[in-house]
Amino acid sequence: MNADEKELRTKMLKGWRFLYQRGFIEGFGHISGRLPGSKTFLLTRHSLGLKAASSDLITVDLDGHKLAGRGDIPGEYPIHSEIFRARPDICSIIHYHGMHATAFTTSEIKLKPIHIMGTIFADGLPVYPDPRLVQNKLRGEALAQTLGTHRAALLRAHGVVVTGGSVEQAITAAFMIEENAHRAFIACAMGKPIWIDDNLALDAMGELLKSGGPFRRVWAMVEGETK
Repeated sequence: MNADEKELRTKMLKGWRFLYQRGFIEGFGHISGRLPGSKTFLLTRHSLGLKAASSDLITVDLDGHKLAGRGDIPGEYPIHSEIFRARPDICSIIHYHGMHATAFTTSEIKLKPIHIMGTIFADGLPVYPDPRLVQNKLRGEALAQTLGTHRAALLRAHGVVVTGGSVEQAITAAFMIEENAHRAFIACAMGKPIWIDDNLALDAMGELLKSGGPFRRVWAMVEGETK
């Protein structure tokens, strides 16, 4: 195992524990990380709990073949393999069943940035319309097509897929999308939500992505809570 893979495993395990402890995973969900310079990726095994070890990260190729690690590959591995195949810029993917974000896929209200940190999704949050598990290549390809060039996509009556150019970015995206959705849910319950203006949200997104501040702040939280 080279230094890059060792670092990737360490970050994935920290991110997994962070999201699990905060109720994002709760038995349903998985994290992947692309192995640098290869057509393989690491994926958390099926039915993984809070106490996760390096051996719980399965090495998988883009055709879904298990190459190393213990346990079973999650049935929805095509989420990861097909997005990795379609988007070489993505290095980490998270799928989970976020309570508040998923709720907006079962409502007539479209989820948009309502909080400053939610503007990292200002270019859109497309909704994949099929609620069935993404258990085969065709569904994985359809989800990747729905995602397009965006950072995240919602799966109707199912869950969320978030991505990043690194594990840190993917974990931040998962944290921010659920934070934004929770705030939006509260605003909707209070009456008519006041979304951030589209052009202003895009401008704010550019500033946040240029500074990288949100990613550093959330990862500092991960480091602080998973030592």
